[in-house]
Amino acid sequence: MRKNTVRLAQDIAHRVRTGHPWVYREALGPRPMTAEPGTSIDIVDDDGEFVGRGLYDTDSAIALRVFTRNPDTAIDAHLVSERVKAAVALRRRLFDFDRNQSLRLVNAESDGLPGIVVERYHEYLVVQLFTAAITNLREALYDALETHVAPKAIYEQRRYRSLGGEAPRQAGADLVRGNPAPVELEVKEDDLTFVVDVTSPLSTGLFADLREGRRAVRHWAKSRRVLNLFSYTGAISVYAHAGDAAEVCAVDVAAKAHARARKNFAASGFDPEKPEHIVGDVFKVLARFVERGRTFDMVVLDPPAFASAAARGGKPWSAVKDYSELISASLEVLVPGGLLVAASSTHKMSLNEFELALADGAERAGTQLQIIDRRPLPPDFPTVPGFPEASYLKFAVATRT
Repeated sequence: MRKNTVRLAQDIAHRVRTGHPWVYREALGPRPMTAEPGTSIDIVDDDGEFVGRGLYDTDSAIALRVFTRNPDTAIDAHLVSERVKAAVALRRRLFDFDRNQSLRLVNAESDGLPGIVVERYHEYLVVQLFTAAITNLREALYDALETHVAPKAIYEQRRYRSLGGEAPRQAGADLVRGNPAPVELEVKEDDLTFVVDVTSPLSTGLFADLREGRRAVRHWAKSRRVLNLFSYTGAISVYAHAGDAAEVCAVDVAAKAHARARKNFAASGFDPEKPEHIVGDVFKVLARFVERGRTFDMVVLDPPAFASAAARGGKPWSAVKDYSELISASLEVLVPGGLLVAASSTHKMSLNEFELALADGAERAGTQLQIIDRRPLPPDFPTVPGFPEASYLKFAVATRT
């Protein structure tokens, strides 16, 4: 074979042809590759026919990220610029940028830029890099963003993980273009306002992918006593309050999260002391509620995919393994006829596994659930057929019988 070319088995080659942008390391066979990180690699099938072209990552379980299936297209600055231009144009057609200031402008593989996510917070951009393979394209990416978006500044978060599972440590997001942003930046979503930190090394404090879910909470919250578990910076609590909830109780293990939630209430013109904020492990707090006979009309749970034992007060958490236990514990404080709002944002849990967890949790609690509302990823998170990992969000509103 030609240099910088890999041959894939027919079934894997077919997956790549039909839209899947990842080639895992084990698919390359036992023969080690000697290419440098970021090298452009051609993919062929067993017959030597061209399948796609991707960038090589030397230290990730995903060895190749496919950028093009056209043999005449190079992975270069021009490609990056055209893909950014198209992604931004799509969002401008779909959204009023003044009304929705927190948007995903580039959705990685689904916008033809594998390993690259760009999120907009009013006049500032946060770029998330999931692979070191795109290092040589960074300047072209930032040039394109300045051309097509003209932000005040661009910040960079590096989120790539090595084969050993380690991620690079950042004290904060790196300012790569423009002037520093304020630490507390206000952004609008619908008629509400939230405070974000674009300089954070990880989360800015507002997840754009759950926008439709927050709207669902607002729709169903009227006159209900709402319990928001894993409340984080309180965006769901703000939406529940805006939906005229009778009561909002928020539970999170981090006191700092509640402090930020109060700022979000104030930013939208609400009393920051209106919700009840409880610091503690969700399972322990739920157990105390059961002991005291405290109940709610709506329970919202959007747990992290994973949490350490330290973060959970002694017991590690895995959304895939422990979700049904969380469902059953939540149902213990939900009144009959009440609403359970459940979300999962890890692609490692399929929709079928998510619904099985709901069913198993209900069975453990001696009741049943009926799903009455589902919410998808919003339009700024487009997905491509053939890449199921991109449709990672599961969100359901269910009534307890």
